[in-house]
Amino acid sequence: MDFPVTRLRRLRGTPTLRRMLSETVLTPNDFILPLFAIYGEGVRNPIASMPGHYQLSVENIVKDAEEAWSLGIPSVILFGIPEEKDETGSSAFDPDGPVQRSVRAIKAAIPEMVVVTDVCMCEYTSHGHCGIIKNGDVDNDSTLTLLAAEALSHAEAGADMVAPSDMMDGRVGAIRSMLDENGFQNIPIMSYAAKYASAFYGPFRDAAESVPEFGDRRTYQMDAPNSDEAIREVLLDISEGADIIMVKPALPYLDIIRRIKDETRYPVAAYNVSGEFSMVKAAAEKGWIDGDRVMMESLMGIKRAGADLVITYFAKEAAKLLG
Repeated sequence: MDFPVTRLRRLRGTPTLRRMLSETVLTPNDFILPLFAIYGEGVRNPIASMPGHYQLSVENIVKDAEEAWSLGIPSVILFGIPEEKDETGSSAFDPDGPVQRSVRAIKAAIPEMVVVTDVCMCEYTSHGHCGIIKNGDVDNDSTLTLLAAEALSHAEAGADMVAPSDMMDGRVGAIRSMLDENGFQNIPIMSYAAKYASAFYGPFRDAAESVPEFGDRRTYQMDAPNSDEAIREVLLDISEGADIIMVKPALPYLDIIRRIKDETRYPVAAYNVSGEFSMVKAAAEKGWIDGDRVMMESLMGIKRAGADLVITYFAKEAAKLLG
């Protein structure tokens, strides 16, 4: 039937009707909140490029995790800023490192919260790249040993899930083998499977103090034009034991989220990254946009594209609006 018999506006007339017929539902259960762990006591260092976010010492990490839990957010993902960095990022698997200490503290305070840990070397290396440098580039195979050791240290601290973000070939398999050999066969891996070499990561690199000392990460992170390659990355990670697949960034790659979901039917996470967050904050501060509406529209778009989980710096603000 065509107009005037069919009038699609009939079902948009009231907020209740719109809510009843909503095709996509966003709830705090969809969110994972990123937190940045640092050494010290009483530390809450503001991150200038990410308003409302901080580098946090352990007791403040717990406070922020408790607030998130009280808002219905079921999970956090932890990134670490070490006291010292070296060429191999050896502090990444220090059992007394800021991530490991934070995992233990959160699990003691909120046992039911799902604590995810980012597994990468870039925050821990003096050169800011995601592994061991040989001949001016990251050496893939020697880096796998370090990533597996880091993931094991997180599991031993009590992490519920590990999330390798380095984009080395074979790292999911190496981590899966390391976890299984040490009795952690039930710890899931959320793989940053389709992680693009994006300009949207700038504020995060300030927060994690992980700006590369030289060059960039294009030899290991994906090239923006590529979609088929993302599927190949995802299928390789699934074959190596990934339990959840991640796309990063989210908003410029909604088509990738949808395609991965359609082609694999695996759980898909999407990272609503720091640049996406900070652009909204900056435009809202200038009065150019309604920040809350743009935030919610962005998160809804990510969910509608097919993401089951959304890692987002908006988690607490969005959870408050969702009630």
